Amino acid sequence: MNLLECLVGLALCLVLLKPLLKTSADLAAKQIQYEKTQALIADGDRALELIGRAIRMAGYRNINTSTVSSKKVDTKQFILVEKKSGYRGSDFLKTHHGLSGQADLDCIGNTMTSDRTKHQMAYQGFLVERQAGIPKGAKVNGGSLICQSLDRQGRIQNTTLMNGVNTLNIEEMDSSHAARSGEQKLYRIRLQMTDGRSLNVDLERTFATRNLL
Repeated sequence: MNLLECLVGLALCLVLLKPLLKTSADLAAKQIQYEKTQALIADGDRALELIGRAIRMAGYRNINTSTVSSKKVDTKQFILVEKKSGYRGSDFLKTHHGLSGQADLDCIGNTMTSDRTKHQMAYQGFLVERQAGIPKGAKVNGGSLICQSLDRQGRIQNTTLMNGVNTLNIEEMDSSHAARSGEQKLYRIRLQMTDGRSLNVDLERTFATRNLL
């Protein structure tokens, strides 16, 4: 076999292998994208479940402390939504509830005790802020989902739950009808997760309050 035959054979091999190599590269890229998407969905589901738990708990009053609590906290303040007050126009959710006397946990799994309350009411808030420590103009993979709670001195403390949150939208559904009929309130939560590049995953869940009657 001379040099010309070797070159021809090599060229034929490249022609035959090129589609296979391209297919393999495409599959690898799709696999990476799939894994990133699943990770974003998992983070988003966890965030939605924590927000939903706070909504369900909002307004809860322990029968042993409800008299004191009701004097100190306006029932209209048990759950509040501040529109477009966070990162990229994200909404801000604030909830208050009493302690059940069992294992009440905050959004990061720490036990909420009476010294972490104000007027015997625990507080949890959720908002999205720009990631801390990122210089202005630098590319970031979304904002940070922040959970607020009270420390042992009754002061608000911020804890970062996760990054990669583009927007958080909280919409109260049929609020006028609920007010007339005495029904529990419904809130639609929309969360967009991002990798800061090409992936944007939209998640949506609806939660109902349980303790606002």
